[in-house]
Amino acid sequence: MNHDQNHQKPKTPTITLRKFTLSDVDSFMSWAADPRVTRFQRRDPYSDPADALAYITTHILPHPWYRAICIDNTPVGSISIKPAPGEDRHRASIGYRLAYDYWGKGIATEALKLTIKAAFEELDDLERLEAIADVDNPASQRVLEKAGFKEEGILRKYVRLKGETRDMVMFSFLVSEF
Repeated sequence: MNHDQNHQKPKTPTITLRKFTLSDVDSFMSWAADPRVTRFQRRDPYSDPADALAYITTHILPHPWYRAICIDNTPVGSISIKPAPGEDRHRASIGYRLAYDYWGKGIATEALKLTIKAAFEELDDLERLEAIADVDNPASQRVLEKAGFKEEGILRKYVRLKGETRDMVMFSFLVSEF
């Protein structure tokens, strides 16, 4: 046996983005049903795969830019870009979520970097990506910073989450930083 084979680094998983399919519902449930993942989302965790399938059908599939974050083509999270309407189409918001078992492994950061590249290559007139993170979600704030987003400040009482108005931290990534 070759001596170098004994000291090989573990294989880093390949992270890719792809469009969702209806057959992704079980993978989708791995994060959409987890209260740890949905804590900072507007909706509550799903308990019924039929509800998740309806969400994929009515919201994800028709969305202009909503992708599965995949490891070996298996979805472990999702990421989306929502361009602003009309005259504000020079900016778009980005949101992401990742199954709990994959937190802290750099996957969300890598997915964000892939999305930044895709956004500026695919969306005409885009100059600014923005993302907000709850003030009580330092892990998400760190993901944004590691992906190259710049913190701009606190948006006080900005989002209503599960009946409570929350402060958010605004981040941005400009085309000139790409």
